[in-house]
Amino acid sequence: MRIAVVSDIHGNRTAFDAVLTDLRETSPDLILHGGDVADAGPGGASIVDRIRDLGWPGVIGNTDEMLARPESLEEFAAQTPAMQPLLPVIREMAASSREALGEERIAWLGALPLAQRHGDVALVHASPKSPWRSPHPEASDADFESAYAPLDGRIVVYGHIHRSFLRTAGSRIVANSGSVSLSYDGDPRAAYLLIEGGVPQIRRVAYDVDREVRALKESGGPHWEWIAKILLSASPQMP
Repeated sequence: MRIAVVSDIHGNRTAFDAVLTDLRETSPDLILHGGDVADAGPGGASIVDRIRDLGWPGVIGNTDEMLARPESLEEFAAQTPAMQPLLPVIREMAASSREALGEERIAWLGALPLAQRHGDVALVHASPKSPWRSPHPEASDADFESAYAPLDGRIVVYGHIHRSFLRTAGSRIVANSGSVSLSYDGDPRAAYLLIEGGVPQIRRVAYDVDREVRALKESGGPHWEWIAKILLSASPQMP
């Protein structure tokens, strides 16, 4: 069975459409989404609708939970001092996303499960306990074991950190699918994961970043310039 994992779309319809085109070529038997579907870019509502039409099973991401349960952002920020300067910006962007999505789509996002399991493949957005916290690529095998042992999958897949990688940790393969949008690894292309014959591989898909930046500008959404800086640099930026 060939399984694809598409994660961290963040409302980027240009990148999402490019990934859909690539998926038609790779033709997986099952496509899962890894959460963080709609917040940040102007295409969130149409992306939610398309994923629902396609019937992709998926998991809740931290921004999905934030949209459905705003207090989750405050809870995470209270434990993460480095986030405090960003809170006003994130709150304003989330309010704009909620208005664009509407109550019914937000309720769908909020009802997504924390984990999906299909054969030997287990999927979470960040970890099985929370969509907000996960190991980084440099973490130790012990850290990965502590985070993902409850999933009991030979292949564990997560997104969240916007940096794709593959590694073996103990008896399991840990794969980060990377992000369709807002890459943090210096490569502006969209990323997703394809698992074939039990072997995961990262696929990168070029898309018209300048077109998405224009869409951001035309949308007039709050702090669109911040999102544009991340898209163009493929690295974390401050607002």
